[in-house]
Amino acid sequence: MLTKKGKYGLKAMVDLAQLQPGETAFITDIAVRNNLPKKFLDTIMLELRNAGFLRSKKGPGGGYSLARRASEIRVGQVIRTLDGPLAPIRCASRTAYEACDDCSDPETCHVRRSMIVVRDAMAGILDNMTLEQFAASEQQIVAPLRSEAS
Repeated sequence: MLTKKGKYGLKAMVDLAQLQPGETAFITDIAVRNNLPKKFLDTIMLELRNAGFLRSKKGPGGGYSLARRASEIRVGQVIRTLDGPLAPIRCASRTAYEACDDCSDPETCHVRRSMIVVRDAMAGILDNMTLEQFAASEQQIVAPLRSEAS
């Protein structure tokens, strides 16, 4: 499941993806535009910067921007950076496998086998979806809803 940290991080990344080239945004502005808690967003943005997704600049004209083009950033990478493995349970994870205490034979466990299928399906979608595509799909979904509300 996507945590609030992952959700807020994706919202911030979409916000930055929609900026013009060379433009930056302050965390306060991103938080206000997306209705996110600023203090929590500070931590998330630092993590994304340390992972190489964002760059930051201090002073006038400062703020955050994407470190790479949105077309070069995969949504799956962002989620893993903030939330860890995509697998719904640890025993189905490729990178953080842990055997379940209640499972005598992980190889024949029906729950594990099913969750591996779920993990692979999620990874197949999220690892092939760029931030550019993700941001575009969000605009296509949100824009009609806003006009209906008017």
